[in-house]
Amino acid sequence: MPLAAAPPAPETPPHTGGLLLLLDGTAGLLTVAALGIVLLLVLIIKVRLQPFVALLAVSIAVGLSAGLSVTELFGTVQRSTSVSMIESGMGGILGHVAIIIGLGTMLGSILEVSGGAEALSTRLLNLFGEKRAPLAMGLTGLIFGIPVFFDVGIFVLAPIVYAAAKRSGKSIILYAMPLLAGLSMTHAFLPPHPGPVAAAGLFKVDLGWVILMGIIVGIPAVLAAWAYAAWIGKRLFVPVPQDMVEAAEEAKAAVAEERAARRAAARSTGTGTTESTGTARTNLADIPDAPDAPDAPDAPDTPATPSAEDYAEQPVPLATVFLIIGTPLLLILAATFSSIALDPSTLRSVIEFFGHPFVALTIALLMAYYLLGIRRGWSRKSLETVSTSSLKPVGNILLVVGAGGIFGAVLKGSGIADALADTFNDVGLPVVVLAYLISVVLRVAQGSATVAIVTTAGIVVPLVEGQDLSQAHLALIIMAISAGSIFASHVNDGGFWIVAKYFGISERDTLKSWTVLESVLSVAGFAMAAVLSVFI
Repeated sequence: MPLAAAPPAPETPPHTGGLLLLLDGTAGLLTVAALGIVLLLVLIIKVRLQPFVALLAVSIAVGLSAGLSVTELFGTVQRSTSVSMIESGMGGILGHVAIIIGLGTMLGSILEVSGGAEALSTRLLNLFGEKRAPLAMGLTGLIFGIPVFFDVGIFVLAPIVYAAAKRSGKSIILYAMPLLAGLSMTHAFLPPHPGPVAAAGLFKVDLGWVILMGIIVGIPAVLAAWAYAAWIGKRLFVPVPQDMVEAAEEAKAAVAEERAARRAAARSTGTGTTESTGTARTNLADIPDAPDAPDAPDAPDTPATPSAEDYAEQPVPLATVFLIIGTPLLLILAATFSSIALDPSTLRSVIEFFGHPFVALTIALLMAYYLLGIRRGWSRKSLETVSTSSLKPVGNILLVVGAGGIFGAVLKGSGIADALADTFNDVGLPVVVLAYLISVVLRVAQGSATVAIVTTAGIVVPLVEGQDLSQAHLALIIMAISAGSIFASHVNDGGFWIVAKYFGISERDTLKSWTVLESVLSVAGFAMAAVLSVFI
């Protein structure tokens, strides 16, 4: 006699607590979601609460309002089968994102401090000439923006913009806007920047597809932004901010004086190093400069006076910059397509190993350590100092991304995500359009692109579950979200004020130039993603 089948496990009862006591069902869940988003915007915009704290507080409030129990949200003190929704939401996303952002940040810092940006921009300016200098600035921002955060790119490359505008006598907008468009495009669409990496983690999309779609969508978008930059740069004249020029000159003078002091110390001791020996100096500041050959021991002990040689930076070969930036991108793309083109084999396993984002970025970072650091005379202490200091601003980004993961986990666990999915499906708009619109609203309302991306992803992920969408199509939805996250940068966005103050542009002119530029980049990027989503 066959054994009786075990009775089916009872389904988890729907949540009925919190605000659902007053308004149950889908209407109650949608009300909780709407109130949660409104509360998030109020806390960030009006109360000026730090976004991480605001997202965490709203996630808890939404969970309790939707009827989640304290045990479901926080787990229990004792070890049990109960899983904390907050811990799983935070850990689930940061386990994927934190390593990539950390490695990418250190890589960008080494490229920045070593002079890779200046080498790149100088070579492009010489290649394109005076008439095409704005295009050279745009390409500099596009290439250097891949491993470097948006605001860091501005701080590093702004002096080059000042010099180009001062030399030509034209509006600084003509040179700044193409640069900013390149930096903004890479920041929004390409890993290892936090937004696309976080979205890839939430949607569980390979970074190779995100990189590929980011390039396909981002290039036409940035070309449209460059066209607008050329148009507005000829119609809106803004002179080079003199205080910034003076500050740059003072910084160069300070560096030159420090080098001159080192020369004097080398003369007095009769010691020195050459680049060919690869020996580190004995008296380094934070970052070493080009090694100098020792002078004769009987050189007079004169005051340290800067010379032309002291002002010269040790050049970084352009091929080295391209090699370091391009290596991780190519490795990740190769791993992505090997899973499609190759059958399971040893070769495919090797390609997938080296193409995993963790491994690819580690290889690139080690290359940067050697090619831009050790081989050029840097000490190990200098490399450690640069790497460690670069991670200081990353903490805030990771916490915001993690809190976004909590928000998404609460939406899913409470049933709000399913209610939103059913409602949006009834609207009849494609998911890629809904994703863009939600991201635009959140961006315009609260200003932060990262907050807009992680919050939108938490709302949209349930809409695509069960639809059996390809990785490429999911990557296009991520591109739509990313495009919406940069729409209409205005006074509630920190980037707006960085652009205005660093380039000496009035608020009114910043709205005419930067805000519209971001909107052009956003709309063009979304248009490309929407069109491609029809065929992919």
